[in-house]
Amino acid sequence: MAGDKARRSPRFYLACVGVGLAAGLLSGLFGVGGGTVIVPLLVLLLGFDQRLAAGTSLAAIVPTASVGVISYAVTGSVAWIPAIILAVGAVIGAQIGSWLLAKIPQNALRWGFVGFLVVVVVMLFIVVPSRDAVLELTWLTGLGLGGLGLFTGVMAGLLGVGGGVIVVPALMFLFGTSDLIAKGTSLLMMIPTALSGTIGNVRRRNVDLLAAVVVGLAACTTTALGAWIATLLNPMVANILFAAFLTFIAAQMAWRAIAVHRTRRSAAREPRAAQGRR
Repeated sequence: MAGDKARRSPRFYLACVGVGLAAGLLSGLFGVGGGTVIVPLLVLLLGFDQRLAAGTSLAAIVPTASVGVISYAVTGSVAWIPAIILAVGAVIGAQIGSWLLAKIPQNALRWGFVGFLVVVVVMLFIVVPSRDAVLELTWLTGLGLGGLGLFTGVMAGLLGVGGGVIVVPALMFLFGTSDLIAKGTSLLMMIPTALSGTIGNVRRRNVDLLAAVVVGLAACTTTALGAWIATLLNPMVANILFAAFLTFIAAQMAWRAIAVHRTRRSAAREPRAAQGRR
């Protein structure tokens, strides 16, 4: 109880507001949920464990993404039906990812995803999307979107990564959309996915609802600003900034993989050292 009271101090609210402001700006600017910012900051600033931080972040993404969708929709930068297809695939994929979680080595997955992000970063400097490009829906693209949503959901279930990190570059490179449509569509896809995950997390008590509300409301105040800045940026400049953001995520995931590897090595050495002392 003492820990709960400390967390409800003025520092708690200030930290949540700060986290929300940063997450909202990045969410609007890059079309991501903001979880890659919210989760580590909640752990670092407020001492949340990883699971509670992830659940709280997912709940905060719902209002954040909603404001982002409205901001992009004003400029016609949301592909509504493709977003629904992506969301259906992501919801199904998240369940598959959760089932696979105990069956696949996490560190191997982390390094694989780091490799994926490196490829995306390189592509961002090679392929510059046209602002006039649109996403034409055919049976073939519909199947492709469903597959992309499924893959995104599986990765979210396995690694807890936000869909925007995968969906935004995939829509630009594989489906030829403009960067703005990719970001607006990505944010719309996240809403049902985040709602579905949040309902499950609330049942498992993996959400700090007060923190989620404060972070989410704070994020809403800067999401529209981030989306507005995105419309002003030259596509190449937007790619460079997105590449820097993805590099940060890749470095964060690589550091986590290295830390886990070191912990396992230390744990393996302890029994050997104890046997040597006998």
